[in-house]
Amino acid sequence: MSISGLCQICESRPAQEQCSNCGTLACEVHYEESAGLCADCASQAQPGPDNDDVEINRF
Repeated sequence: MSISGLCQICESRPAQEQCSNCGTLACEVHYEESAGLCADCASQAQPGPDNDDVEINRF
């Protein structure tokens, strides 16, 4: 899938990824590739109670 437009977080860099949680378009600076999340969702994610997997509050 091709992503075009500006990062919806900083609004200055080209978007290269899309958050798998909220759909926000994000540049490489505002995207956590290992989690597949934008910086906003990644900052809200917390480890699950039984392991290190991330639980996400989906919108």
